[in-house]
Amino acid sequence: MTSAPTLPLAAGSGPDGPGAAGEPIPRVVRELVSGPSLAAGGANVIMQLSRLPVGLGVVESKVESGRIDRHPVKRTRTTLTYLIVAMLGGPDERVWMREEINRQHRRVRSEPGADVRYNAFDRELQLWVAACIYWGMEDVYRRFYGEPSEAALADFYRHGRRFATTLQVPDDMWPESREAFEEYWRDGLAKLSSTPETRAYLRGIAKAAFLPRSVQRVVGPANRLLTVGFLPPEFREELGFTWTARDQRAFDAGVRALALANRTMPRPMREFPFNAYLWDFRRRMRTGRSFV
Repeated sequence: MTSAPTLPLAAGSGPDGPGAAGEPIPRVVRELVSGPSLAAGGANVIMQLSRLPVGLGVVESKVESGRIDRHPVKRTRTTLTYLIVAMLGGPDERVWMREEINRQHRRVRSEPGADVRYNAFDRELQLWVAACIYWGMEDVYRRFYGEPSEAALADFYRHGRRFATTLQVPDDMWPESREAFEEYWRDGLAKLSSTPETRAYLRGIAKAAFLPRSVQRVVGPANRLLTVGFLPPEFREELGFTWTARDQRAFDAGVRALALANRTMPRPMREFPFNAYLWDFRRRMRTGRSFV
């Protein structure tokens, strides 16, 4: 495409987009469809994979397309398309997305007798992944827009269950309230764990080791600053990241610049690349082309 369009909505949807049983898309969600918010993407991946079974499921997986260090473009497309379909997609689109992801997940399981057992269809592990996505988006919203109202936060939290149900997680597994989610989150932080292999993989994400060396030298320091900055302290400690007051000041300045860019960009530009990925997903679904 030569220019980025404003995000399309599913057929038959109103101005706020589609939803199950006519559920509107909260304004908070629309505001989070933001290219600058991707500065927090690396941190969110690290958070998800800091539960050892999830991290090993990626590091040891036979599905190499799931590894950002080997297929950075495809992995980025898959992840961001999943996010935008979960956020704005209609019921049929989310079902098709789930089926496409399931085809790949069937091959992701630990070997018999493994010390750490994992299975990509484990609903508790998928719930953790969805919770990290939700927590990260809430964090980005606060940094870009300030504290949301209680009503806006409640709307966003109800909508956030889509990150789980677009996978294999049944609706009733999503914590029933934001308060219950906080309890679940704190319990999850106590379960962070890594091995030398998963730790090396996750630290590599922070320094952009998946990019060509010449590019990595240029973007690596900024990527590390933003990635580690968006991590809660518990994750930094588990993975051995240092973080100084000087780092924090530089990170805060970088986030202020991102927030300003996010507020001043024309909407189609701000929504890129999500708008392009959603357009591509709907084209693939319409023509029956594989997505994952």
